Amino acid sequence: MKRAVALACVTLLAGACGKAGAQAAPVASAEPATVEAGPAAAAPGAPLTLEARAAKLHREAIVVDTHDDVTSAILEDGFDLGTPDGKTATDLPKMRAGGIGAEFFSIYVDPRFYLHPTAPGGGPARRALDMIDATYQQIERHSQDLVFAGSVDDIRRAKRDGKIAILMGIEGGYAIEDSLGALHDFYRLGVRYMGLVHSVTGDWADSAGVGAKAPDPKFHGLTPFGEDVVREMERIGMLVDVSHASDETLEDVLRVAKAPILASHSSARALCDSPRNQSDDQLRAIAANGGVVMVNFYAAYIDPKFRDAARAVYREHAAELAAVEKDATHTAKMNETYRKLEEGIPRPPVGVLVDHIEHIAKVAGDDHVGLGSDFDGVSALPVGLEGIDGLPRITEELLRRGWSDEDVKKVLGENFLRVLSAAEAYAHAAH
Repeated sequence: MKRAVALACVTLLAGACGKAGAQAAPVASAEPATVEAGPAAAAPGAPLTLEARAAKLHREAIVVDTHDDVTSAILEDGFDLGTPDGKTATDLPKMRAGGIGAEFFSIYVDPRFYLHPTAPGGGPARRALDMIDATYQQIERHSQDLVFAGSVDDIRRAKRDGKIAILMGIEGGYAIEDSLGALHDFYRLGVRYMGLVHSVTGDWADSAGVGAKAPDPKFHGLTPFGEDVVREMERIGMLVDVSHASDETLEDVLRVAKAPILASHSSARALCDSPRNQSDDQLRAIAANGGVVMVNFYAAYIDPKFRDAARAVYREHAAELAAVEKDATHTAKMNETYRKLEEGIPRPPVGVLVDHIEHIAKVAGDDHVGLGSDFDGVSALPVGLEGIDGLPRITEELLRRGWSDEDVKKVLGENFLRVLSAAEAYAHAAH
């Protein structure tokens, strides 16, 4: 290491629950000084200040975030990325200010679409297709700022062209409705990873849930069909995402997998105990597989003090939360309810998030950690990271702690790009 050093939320007392038209003019870049212009220029020959060095490095890096739930606001509320409303963590000006190079829009399939497939809005596959369509509409509407990406080459090309690469990842394997044909179609539509489950166990994989304790296992991992899903995902070049998977499901994935896997938005269990985070043994196993763990920014997954205080509030307001969670088609409303209840709880600073990055790097190695924010899918974020425009603060904090430029670039995106490239290579060889 080159450096100095949703449904079950109430009953399980969870942390996170939440989860087109005419061509628009390009959004003016709104980068803060730390990203675009940089601090005032130093005298010739003078060393760069830490802030100036961080701004330069962040500007040069390909910054990848593997999990952003703004797709829910786009589909459910008609939100447009080019028209900030002050409610979302993600919009075009914030994306430019945050220096994001590649963003994965979450194709979030709320488990209630799986549990009640005849409810308004259709079943899991219909929900996923509607979200994919909403994503494409945004790319088309803002084509001077955004570009669809389906490969590492596409991401690097977008960076060279000054555009933001938009990719998609399914959150909840319920979306394929037990069909490998549907899996193939989602890949053809541009999906490049799939989380096997969300907060409830599906037909072929156990979930970690979203609460203090994982639900009782139904399969003790993957079913034989679940193993087939993993094999087929790797054969076609779709990353297997183990965030939300139970410990036994992760074990089975690692036993079956031949290509590197992904935890798209999970943090370190040793620092904040939650079934949604990865244990040290799991971190080492994912590293041995060649995979990567993308750190989740949700306050209750990184800060035990916030987690415990939030759970107490949830218990007190269980009836209110149960009522709002009945609507599977309005994630933003649900997150806003949680946000209001959490207002009096002190949120952690950016440094607590970086503690998780450092812990994963220490245990798994600095080739196996990245960023998976969960923006617009959670109700509380670290102070200074309320929006995607706060991403440069992570770069600055890593440099402050003695990380090398090369290792910071790995965390910001190169580690993920390595894993996606390996998945592409495996799929190419399999054909």
